[in-house]
Amino acid sequence: MADVTLILGGARSGKSALAERLAQDSGLAVTYIATAQAGDAEMAARIAHHQARRPADWRLVEAPLALLPTLAREAAPASLLLVDCLTLWLTNLLCQPQAPTDAELAARCAELVDGLAALPGEVLLVSNEVGLGIVPMGALSRRFVDEAGRLNQALAARAQRVAFVAAGLPLWLKGAPPSHTGAPHV
Repeated sequence: MADVTLILGGARSGKSALAERLAQDSGLAVTYIATAQAGDAEMAARIAHHQARRPADWRLVEAPLALLPTLAREAAPASLLLVDCLTLWLTNLLCQPQAPTDAELAARCAELVDGLAALPGEVLLVSNEVGLGIVPMGALSRRFVDEAGRLNQALAARAQRVAFVAAGLPLWLKGAPPSHTGAPHV
């Protein structure tokens, strides 16, 4: 069963940097699973920023839609998979030309959550916490917030550790920081 850590936070909170530090400190072979797609110049710049700060020896695998099959293929006992980020994966699913129905989307998310149990090694999952603001005005935005909240809750229930990051500082909500890091338990 995978050793799962879920890292939540808002935009530019430091959640990806924490995940990268935990991955680096693990001493394990790291595969970075990227879910982002560069649909415009601003997103391409964000992706380039993330790429520039990653160690050169990390493998990169892009999985904008087929996340669980990618995790199953890449997981190994002495490895660490860093998924950044789940809310981009969810956005990719919702913005397909044939967006999934509520039941189809719930099934994809449940498959991901349940599939983690069968993976060997360690998995770091990065996701945005989007439930701290007001209820969005548009139907798609409200659906995204609802689905992201459900996914984060299901993953938090399965994960051994959950951290919330604000201003670059982790607050460990569940479990303690991985033993291979000196991250403070705030």
